[in-house]
Amino acid sequence: MSTGYIRRPTEVAAVHAAARSARPLPPLEALFAHLVVTDAARDRHGSNLLGHRIARAAGVLTELPE
Repeated sequence: MSTGYIRRPTEVAAVHAAARSARPLPPLEALFAHLVVTDAARDRHGSNLLGHRIARAAGVLTELPE
């Protein structure tokens, strides 16, 4: 039995699809509190993600780069 090609979205297409709907962000105070926790845990990846969320919540980052 032959199965046809299953089309799967690329990562970029998935990110763009997810970016079409607005998601409420937590308050900046909560994001900074979590940033302190990730710094204490030496979680560099978590700190990087929170830094981007803080920039987005502050209005610095408004759209995805191409």
